[in-house]
Amino acid sequence: MEEKRWHKFYDEGVLPSLDYKNLTLPQILDESAAKYPNQTALLFEGFSMTYAQLKDSVDRFATALAALGVVKGDRVAIQLPNLPQCVIAYYGVLRAGAIAVMTNPMYVEREVVHQFNDSGAKVAIILDALWMKTARKVRDKLPCEHYILTGIKDYLPFPKNLLFPLVAKKTGMVVKVPPEPGVLWLKDLLASHGPTPPTIEWDMEDLCNLQYTGGTTGVSKGAMLTHRNLSCNVQQCRAWFPVVVDGEETMLSALPFFHSFGLTVCMNLAIYVGGAQVCVPNPRDIPKLVGIIAKSKASLFPAVPTLFTAINEYPGIEKNIDISSLKGCLSGSAPLPMEVMEKFEGLTGANITEGYGLTETSPVITANPLVNKAHRKAGSIGIPFPDSEAKIVDLETGTKEMPVGERGEVILHGPQVMKGYWNRDDETAETLRDGWLYTGDIGTMDEDGFFYIVGRKKEMIIAGGYNIYPREIDEVLYEHPKVLEAAAVGIPHPHRGETVKAYITLKEGETATEEEIIEYCKSKLAAYKVPKLVEFRDELPKSTVGKVLRRVLKEEEAAKAE
Repeated sequence: MEEKRWHKFYDEGVLPSLDYKNLTLPQILDESAAKYPNQTALLFEGFSMTYAQLKDSVDRFATALAALGVVKGDRVAIQLPNLPQCVIAYYGVLRAGAIAVMTNPMYVEREVVHQFNDSGAKVAIILDALWMKTARKVRDKLPCEHYILTGIKDYLPFPKNLLFPLVAKKTGMVVKVPPEPGVLWLKDLLASHGPTPPTIEWDMEDLCNLQYTGGTTGVSKGAMLTHRNLSCNVQQCRAWFPVVVDGEETMLSALPFFHSFGLTVCMNLAIYVGGAQVCVPNPRDIPKLVGIIAKSKASLFPAVPTLFTAINEYPGIEKNIDISSLKGCLSGSAPLPMEVMEKFEGLTGANITEGYGLTETSPVITANPLVNKAHRKAGSIGIPFPDSEAKIVDLETGTKEMPVGERGEVILHGPQVMKGYWNRDDETAETLRDGWLYTGDIGTMDEDGFFYIVGRKKEMIIAGGYNIYPREIDEVLYEHPKVLEAAAVGIPHPHRGETVKAYITLKEGETATEEEIIEYCKSKLAAYKVPKLVEFRDELPKSTVGKVLRRVLKEEEAAKAE
């Protein structure tokens, strides 16, 4: 690769171009299981599983899927929190030659119906409580032939597996599932099938994941990620972390596996380096999270800024809890304030690298150097990964490269860039042009090749690490019988980065309350998308052609904050 201005800021030992192992993700698991068969692969609430046991379970599940008629290229949806079952299911689906469709467990019925049908999922693996709460209610609208269920207690050690129903009854996580045709249990399939998966003829360009994301239209669409995309990105992440020692690390997997950030930088990276990973299904329980770090002696911790902030502010963290085992952290999804970074590094002795990526880039494509703190830059998303490039181009045509320091659209190139959007040729052509991914983010590049994001062309909201697309919220608000006009925007929030605020004008003669609007949205949107604030107005700012100007609303909120 030709020399770029940012290469001189790479940490020692990080090369501008890598010699990639030509391995699919299941083959990466095979390699780690062969090297470290008796080392711990998964940890969860006192339960542990070795690499040999993980491979055996993955092979058994792939065998079971093949027996159910799953063949290469079929789509299989996975709707699970961070549990051992999610790792088994994901690698089992890939081992069977199928394409994984990672589904947010927080999705409501409307969102599940769209994603399962858009992907054409043949089979779905679902947490039992979510099956009863959501998917079962809309089963007649879904394309799946089989539903494979699992419960949290299935991988809890004794006596937690016996006590779990008593403790979790109040939360709704304990359910009775009636027997129905086409509904199976993961533990039964693993017990009744041997580790004899089908032989798959692999091609690195085969699809590995349909990873759903939003867009300018607000319609969730599947980014087609290949085995090459995900395999290369995990190898790039490994190269960027020179502090990692293969076979010796413990990964704190608190980022959700259904999100590409958690999928690559937690699940897949841990398996690639032969490390143990601690499955954390609810990272918002901060007392439990810091306890897990202390007890497991976790060494690697990818997270979002809200988690670093919450740990910094946890009472007694500086004196009473030892989290000094951490040595390498990656922050993404939203800007990380320098004071948060410095305090966390002071507490742990770890280094944090702040990075940037998109679902469409598998996801990481830029980051600050991890080891040499003198080279990182506050407020920057860093420099491109090995074999990756970024440019700033003009907003009008996207063809003219902008001078250093001038604003434009960020475009990206590298082996981790997606193949396109599933069944959306027009949006693929708009986003992928001449081998470059047009992000819709507005940014700048400085004289050293460090990049900065200054705005979002797509008006996406990032709250607590979740990507939220305002158009989707607008559509729900417009369905309310009292609403005339509506616009959702992200406004600054001290802990979540941004939070959702809805601006509404009501139909003539109607009255409504903030609580009424919020409760309505709760029935139609995942919890993290629901507006936290509602402001009623006589009219919304509009352009000369009548389009609501979301930008003006954001500017007003920024002025208030100042």
